[in-house]
Amino acid sequence: MNRWSAVEELQRELCLRLPAEFFAAPPTCTLGIALNVRDGILPINGLRHPPSAGTSGWYIWAGEEFSTEADFFKPLHIEHLDGWAPEIKKYLGLQPGWRFLIAPGYEDIWFDEKLLRLDGE
Repeated sequence: MNRWSAVEELQRELCLRLPAEFFAAPPTCTLGIALNVRDGILPINGLRHPPSAGTSGWYIWAGEEFSTEADFFKPLHIEHLDGWAPEIKKYLGLQPGWRFLIAPGYEDIWFDEKLLRLDGE
């Protein structure tokens, strides 16, 4: 089993536990990630919009709030997450509309239908 197959297996197990439908986020796709994730700030947050044009739809940031600045999120190929926050890879198989918030000893995962509407309504 290759390394990404093992990650995908963890993603499928998480989806079964919730239950949620598995929705792949291939390692060659990009996600939006805030630079503060590399700084070890907690908690780590993630949300998934519908994917488009080679992106996974995932946005990841650290801390209590994210900035509305246009350059807050940087594109990163999922395969390069090991240098940032490898612990989030298991959540990336959740379908659009899902969110997570993690910190040591804490995990919250929930569905937010508003994430499916990109118009903000």
